[in-house]
Amino acid sequence: MMERPSTVRFGTSGLSARPEGVPTPNYDRNRLSVGIVHFGVGGFHRAHQAMYIDRLMNAGEAFDWAICGVGVLEADRRMRDALIAQACLYTLVEKHNDGVHTPRVIGSIIDYLYAPDDPRAVIERLADETTRVVSLTVTEGGYSIDDASGEFMPGSPELAGDLEPGAVPRTFFGLITEALARRRKQGSPPFTVVSCDNLPGNGRLARTAFTAFARLRDPELGAWVEQEVRFPNSMVDRITPATTDADREQLSARFGIEDRWPVVCEPFVQWVLEDSFSCSRPRYEQADVQLVDDVEPYELMKLRLLNGSHQGLCYFARLCGYELVHEAARDPLFRRFLRGYMDREATGSTLRSTNAPSSNASPTPRSATRSRDSAPRAPTGSPSSCCRSSASSSPATASSRIPPRSLPAGRATPRGLTSRASRSTSWIASANASWASPRVNTRIRWPSSRTASCSGI
Repeated sequence: MMERPSTVRFGTSGLSARPEGVPTPNYDRNRLSVGIVHFGVGGFHRAHQAMYIDRLMNAGEAFDWAICGVGVLEADRRMRDALIAQACLYTLVEKHNDGVHTPRVIGSIIDYLYAPDDPRAVIERLADETTRVVSLTVTEGGYSIDDASGEFMPGSPELAGDLEPGAVPRTFFGLITEALARRRKQGSPPFTVVSCDNLPGNGRLARTAFTAFARLRDPELGAWVEQEVRFPNSMVDRITPATTDADREQLSARFGIEDRWPVVCEPFVQWVLEDSFSCSRPRYEQADVQLVDDVEPYELMKLRLLNGSHQGLCYFARLCGYELVHEAARDPLFRRFLRGYMDREATGSTLRSTNAPSSNASPTPRSATRSRDSAPRAPTGSPSSCCRSSASSSPATASSRIPPRSLPAGRATPRGLTSRASRSTSWIASANASWASPRVNTRIRWPSSRTASCSGI
């Protein structure tokens, strides 16, 4: 029986001891200063952007690019309490397909401000010239953009309150815009606003929203934001589930670490970032971030290869009796379906619609997708949650996810080509039909054999 490691605890002054065999920051955190303010510190930010900055710091760089987290929602109190209680340190645990867990302690976040308690402190931090990047993970609906018109919708009571003359801002729109107004007034350069939400053209959406909000407050301020502030697009990717008590117990049992809020994630991680900043930036490229002129080809590759194939797999798997995604992905029949969708339709249509360089069509994203779909996932109700996700979880939200993920691949297939592979959309059509089937109350009598029932794929 494996001996339980000695217990290491996080406290307000940091770690009580160095955990055996677990990497910890090799830099002096007392030398760090804030350069990035992040709204929406959750599991994904801590598994992704904060990890990249920590990687730079461990390489001896970016000591003036530490992160200050900001929470604006009632639910953010728990994150504030957990982080402040352990000097903003936390454990990031990568879960591999073979059952291996790889932990490391992340130290790139050094402060956390809870805006409802002290909004002025948040504004002062944002207005300080040392803040050069403001990043966001505020969810897809947080930008108040109308899906049909693409326009900003300022109708919520919270946004309306922030637009009242003399109001103390409460939303991230109000806090960031107030800080930009102060920087404009004092002649300071604006910070860059980096959206890290899983949205195509997230920088463009952020620019639309913030410019419109600023114009409603002051037309001249809105014009300045539109002209001076940069909102680079980014494509982010890492499956990061909600932390459970079981995750905490495993971390303690395996590695002896008592962490109030660790983060668990898959090994795969990617960040493609448009190299367009208002002023300076960290040397992200030294941490394996892909700095590019155009993010769109990478966004479409992810949406159509990873997200689109995952959706199609979920719908057929559910109809064929599978409950868990990774079980279906290990079925040879479903693996052939995934290969057909990715190789014959999704990849080619992405290249045709974006003129993406041929290097983007390498087998790597396709093989990575098949490997990630095969990884065990936990039933959390989200198709993107790591460790055993349910095959029935995708259809509930598919009506909003199918349009950007699989339909464009069909639309991008050019007409008039004689090659069957060039004009085929059978995989895309089949995947979408498999979602529609239970929605229109179609009664299907499947044979008793699961393989026979799926043979029509």
